[in-house]
Amino acid sequence: MSIAKRVQQWATFARTWHIYDCTWQNPFESAQLVKTHLMGLHKPIYHPMISRRTLCTTQLQKEFQQTQLLPIYQVRKRNMGRLSSVDPSSYSEPELITTEHSAIHWKVDFDATKLRGSVLHRFNVLSSNIENILLDVRDIDVKNATLLAGGSEQPINYFISDPVPDMGQKLTLELPAGTAKGSLNVRIDYETASNASGLQWLNPNQTLGKQHPYMFSQCQAIHARSVMPCQDTPAVKFTYDAVVEHPKELTALMSALIDKNEPGKTHFKQEVPIPAYLVAIAIGKLVSRRLGENSNVWAEEAIVDACAEEFSETSTMLKTASDLCGPYVWKQYDLLVMPPSFPFGGMENPCLTFVTPTLLAGDKSLANVVAHEIAHSWTGNLVTNKNFEHFWLNEGFTVFVESKIVGRMQGAKELDFRMLSNLTELQECLRTQLAGTPELTRLVVDLSNCGPDDAFSSVPYIKGSTFLRYLEDLLGGPTVFEPFLRDYLKKFAYKSIVTDDFKSALYDYFKDTDKKDKLGVVDWDLWLKSEGMPPIIPKFDESLSNVTKDLANQWSSKTVDELAKSKDINQPISIHQLIEFLGKLIESKTIVELNERKIELLENTYNLKNSKNAEVRFRLNRLIIRARLIQRLDEIIEFANSNFRMKFCRPIYRDLGAWPEAKPAAVKNFLNVKDQMMAVCSHTIEKDLGLKET
Repeated sequence: MSIAKRVQQWATFARTWHIYDCTWQNPFESAQLVKTHLMGLHKPIYHPMISRRTLCTTQLQKEFQQTQLLPIYQVRKRNMGRLSSVDPSSYSEPELITTEHSAIHWKVDFDATKLRGSVLHRFNVLSSNIENILLDVRDIDVKNATLLAGGSEQPINYFISDPVPDMGQKLTLELPAGTAKGSLNVRIDYETASNASGLQWLNPNQTLGKQHPYMFSQCQAIHARSVMPCQDTPAVKFTYDAVVEHPKELTALMSALIDKNEPGKTHFKQEVPIPAYLVAIAIGKLVSRRLGENSNVWAEEAIVDACAEEFSETSTMLKTASDLCGPYVWKQYDLLVMPPSFPFGGMENPCLTFVTPTLLAGDKSLANVVAHEIAHSWTGNLVTNKNFEHFWLNEGFTVFVESKIVGRMQGAKELDFRMLSNLTELQECLRTQLAGTPELTRLVVDLSNCGPDDAFSSVPYIKGSTFLRYLEDLLGGPTVFEPFLRDYLKKFAYKSIVTDDFKSALYDYFKDTDKKDKLGVVDWDLWLKSEGMPPIIPKFDESLSNVTKDLANQWSSKTVDELAKSKDINQPISIHQLIEFLGKLIESKTIVELNERKIELLENTYNLKNSKNAEVRFRLNRLIIRARLIQRLDEIIEFANSNFRMKFCRPIYRDLGAWPEAKPAAVKNFLNVKDQMMAVCSHTIEKDLGLKET
């Protein structure tokens, strides 16, 4: 039989057994190689048609021409599309099989910047006779896959697809014929890539102590797949335990309770089911200080005392949140103050919230971020969006609860002022970041051809919380709405939901009350599907906000000489009013005499040069950019390099990218420091600067 005909037979076999949707660049070198791939020893054949010119040998080309047996596969770039029916950003099929528990064993290799080890998943099979398990991976090197049953171990075939840009790959695990419903244990031995998108490795010089390396993870939204093969979708929740082997002189922490400590080996246990994005790890030379009965703050030695002072109100916030939302089920609430390369203000990892060091303002003025992360213990961690198209169920609810925590601690006026300030931030986001993608300004978005990282913005946070405030006001205020909130959290605890679930719970709760008719006026399509700012702005107390609005108007409309003579600009304002005023000034369409003299007067009037507040410094630098003060470009770049928090980095780089005189320096600097950023940060800035296709 000719080589061509043998290849054709094996290709037909591949189609028959549905293993052709993964890529091997050229499956036609020989029948023996194809057979090897089909036996699961390498990647299997890709489905689309290969053209004649891709054949690897003249002999094969000649044989195919002679027999007129044209190859039936072709590797081609394809549109991303929805990866599965439940979650557009995950290959996993939770309607067929779901993860119940994962046992992780990692050896931390700082020299190779890799995690090596295994994960043992206990699955619950929901459908009879499923042929395979689909998991998400990203640049993971799978060594073995093993089925554990009845005390025996059985190797199973596995295949990894070609990557979809920004999304990762599909890991297919073949199951024995006749696999029954119920429990199924599979162990996967693997190692992460040295540049895994969900891990950040710091050498000693990048830490405060300068003597020891540091590693931390950031798995939200879809980067858990770069840390372990898993069902990387918030539709699936599982418990986990972990054994982490690490350098003896370092401390390992995870989003779990420490179960046992040995020199160089730490055991963890998380008994509350969580989605994969909440699996978190950090290892470094860390020490702790006590914040309360079940709360500590962790950091490097040089800053831990300042951190303990800055976040001293954590226990009060936790109690306030429990009064609002119900019992705290996670037992421990610790904070870990991260290195400056951490890309977010905070990350709500259970038992161990990660927070940026940019919160260390010296006056607790930015500690409200901790209130936000505490609120996530209920809104996000306990009740979770089923996929990231409904991200507002995580973040809108969390901002809403955060504002209530602030309101109970600082008063109703402060609550309303913070929510009005959020609207200024949202307006700026729509004007800049999302100007070219208005479809992403909807409350519920379509992620069929867009990754969650690219869709990330302040919209679900602020538009979502504004919607909830609108509903609260409509239904009679906090005394009516807060009992519903508590009932909603209890109803969906430990579950993953979509917007329709929330809507049904709302109508069900009020169906037998006099509030039923009120819900009839809610235009759900308008709120969920309209683009731009919230369609209705609730009535807020504007007394604190009016001060900032007036100051912004004065600084926008008056000359430097007029401002220098004005007494109004010297009125006392709070740090949050200062932040809001500077934000409104940035958003002013025109600013009279925005020059070096006006910037200096602004700095002197409000003592901005000496401010330790990162939110203040961020806004000042954006005004300097708007004034086109090229002589101060070095200090702008210095601020951009002082932290890689996306809230600050992305607008700074976008502003510099729109300034022709400064853009070359901005691009050069970014390319020099991008390897110090987490992937989610560098990926989005590359697109902001036009260095990567959007």
